[in-house]
Amino acid sequence: MHKLKTKQSLKGDRLLFFLPIALTLFGLFMIFSASSVAALRDFNDKFYYLKHQAVWVLAGFFLFFFFSKINLEVIRKYSVLFFLTTLLLLLLVLIPGIGVEVYGGRRWIELGVFRFQPAELAKLSLIIYFSNLFERKKDIIQFATITGLVLFLIMLEPDLGTAVIITSMAFCLYFVSGAPLDQVAKIAGAGLAVGPLLVFASAYRRQRLMTFLNSSFDAQGASYHIRQILFALGSGGIFGRGLGQSRQKFLFLPEVTTDSIFAVIAEEFGFIGASLLILLFVLLLARGIKVAFLTKETFSRLLVTGIVFCVGIQAIINLGAMVALVPLTGVPLPFISYGGSSLLVCLSGMGIVYNVSRSTQKWQKK
Repeated sequence: MHKLKTKQSLKGDRLLFFLPIALTLFGLFMIFSASSVAALRDFNDKFYYLKHQAVWVLAGFFLFFFFSKINLEVIRKYSVLFFLTTLLLLLLVLIPGIGVEVYGGRRWIELGVFRFQPAELAKLSLIIYFSNLFERKKDIIQFATITGLVLFLIMLEPDLGTAVIITSMAFCLYFVSGAPLDQVAKIAGAGLAVGPLLVFASAYRRQRLMTFLNSSFDAQGASYHIRQILFALGSGGIFGRGLGQSRQKFLFLPEVTTDSIFAVIAEEFGFIGASLLILLFVLLLARGIKVAFLTKETFSRLLVTGIVFCVGIQAIINLGAMVALVPLTGVPLPFISYGGSSLLVCLSGMGIVYNVSRSTQKWQKK
């Protein structure tokens, strides 16, 4: 088996180094553009969101460089401890006084002036844990039990968007690990059966589904968000209104710095700018997939596959919701949306992917 140690002098895929950083800096720039009006209204400081996000960006860059240098054997060694810590945090967030309730969901743990979302950490910890587990064995009972436990805790918050991402990511890893196709089919069937039950069990989710199926449904209520998003996309035209010229950000567009930030980007930079951003995501994911194909060590290959898939499916869900291809679920756009939890996890994951890319270059030179 190939050793996971990499020489510090080896350089990995440069695009996997620069693209996450570039996307993050662009996101910081757009957060200021999108949030200045709301920040001035709510905090009398138009730089409020920019300053808070800048702290998360610095922390995220530190984690990116840390995981790009760490010996992957260390990640393997502490995979179980990392996963158990995440489970503990998922339990703690449900406890009043520890978990913070926002918009009817208890998803955040207060950290002074900042909040952290354990469900985001669950994505990375589960990828690492399953990568280590599936290298040794593929046990459908163990896989279903662990995935079910994580999903149960996340749905208690509740957070359907993250649950969908984790379910699809876990399924992807189990499939890529070489699990028997009959087991994969059973898991897929179970997911298709449970999904509709979770949607129809909640009046809020049923309303979101109705909005998705008919955007004119309750135009000033449930459909208001998606209608404002579509107005922003349409008014951007081919070349956009111009930097800082979005009109929808003037208190019309809900969640303007998080779920809906792509709408502001499309309005200010137009179809061309929005398409360029999507192409950058496609390029990032394509380079990650290439690293997964070139990686000979199973643990590393599963790590990269899980991380790339997780970032990709999150971007697809967010962008799909912006153009009404999927229902709105509150999923942030990776690297771009305001919020530290998603950013830290995405940059940490891409640091690991870049780390593995350095190993693949070493093998190619042999």
